[in-house]
Amino acid sequence: MTGIAGLIVLTLAAGWATTYVWRFAGVYLAERTAPDSEVLMWVRAVATALVAALVARLIVAPPGLLATTALEARVGAMALGVAAFYVFGRQTGAGVVAAVVSLFGISWVLGGP
Repeated sequence: MTGIAGLIVLTLAAGWATTYVWRFAGVYLAERTAPDSEVLMWVRAVATALVAALVARLIVAPPGLLATTALEARVGAMALGVAAFYVFGRQTGAGVVAAVVSLFGISWVLGGP
């Protein structure tokens, strides 16, 4: 295999290797770590912080088409999504659906796109 086909195969193999090596390492280490260990508590805290930071960034400095919506619509949709999450017994799907529907509704009421 030479040329472009060889590069494609090499790229796919490198992508597979870098992804799955870390996944296998994670599974291996997770099986040998207690669920209430300090390490896993730290990992959960970091993961939660990363998700919170990503959501905050999407609200404050959104990319693309989301940037055309009003800040009030984005903040209101997030608040309603969080409220729905708790009202419906910590159901992630309910929170996401409520936030998306709220974003469309609030944007429509405010006259946005």
